[in-house]
Amino acid sequence: MKLLQLLSATLLVITSSCHTNAPAAEEKTAATGTPVTVANPETGNMEDAVVLNATSSFLLKTYVKAVANGYLQAANIKLGQHVTRGQLLFSLKTKEAENLGNTINKLDSSFRFTGLIPIKAPGNGYITQLATQAGNYVQDGEQLATISDDNSFVFVLNLPYELTAYIPKNNTVEVLLPDGQKLPGHMESPLPTVDSVSQTQNYVIRVHTTKLIPENLIAKVRLLKSLKPNAVFVPKAAVLSNESQSEYWIMKMLDSTTAVKVPIQKGMESDNKIEVLSPPLTAQDKILISGNYGLSDTATVSIVNK
Repeated sequence: MKLLQLLSATLLVITSSCHTNAPAAEEKTAATGTPVTVANPETGNMEDAVVLNATSSFLLKTYVKAVANGYLQAANIKLGQHVTRGQLLFSLKTKEAENLGNTINKLDSSFRFTGLIPIKAPGNGYITQLATQAGNYVQDGEQLATISDDNSFVFVLNLPYELTAYIPKNNTVEVLLPDGQKLPGHMESPLPTVDSVSQTQNYVIRVHTTKLIPENLIAKVRLLKSLKPNAVFVPKAAVLSNESQSEYWIMKMLDSTTAVKVPIQKGMESDNKIEVLSPPLTAQDKILISGNYGLSDTATVSIVNK
């Protein structure tokens, strides 16, 4: 009997202790608040820009052709090779020259008649197509190779026609290659056609580089639409909106533990920042950039970064 009374008393003490500590723990959590991180508004230049694709291309391609019917005695080039103007590419010999040469050499061996017709490069560039090889019979006018001219290498920008008004502001642009390399470029005259489906016009961008860039490489070109100096902006993560994106707001620290909802008028968006047109913000303000989603108008928070 005494043992049962002792066990009952012990359970009563434990139960009372649990009920006493639970509210204390809840009060401690409530006092701590939602953990958040904050950042300060910044002032600087804001740019409104659009990024478009540009494709590398050789505008001028020269076709090397046979000048007579005959056999190619030698082919001194290979695909991808760089050639210079006047460089010997092929040696061509006609059947008539072969027969005439044998007859003349029999009459006078010192004459050394070869009858070879040299075919030389008309300009500087890369061999981008090779259609034949030594020993093949070719006909007059048949294409033997294609040379992509060095001086004709450009990037062709596919520009939506409604953006042509911004071209005068972007005579000098930067071409970003897929490997991260940036090339300075100069915007030249547009091609006098517009794609009937996409309504885009091609603009030629001339770049200066000694690096071999393959044709049909897609690069990025950033066109500046407008520039606003001394703009006040916050990180993109700080700006919240309703489902229809008709209202925007930020959560701003009122004191060390309280955050309040502040409706804003949004301006430009650039990279990972958003301009705040109103209300006025200062560099001393603390704006929530994480933990802000779903907070009430006046919320108790705990700043985890200083």
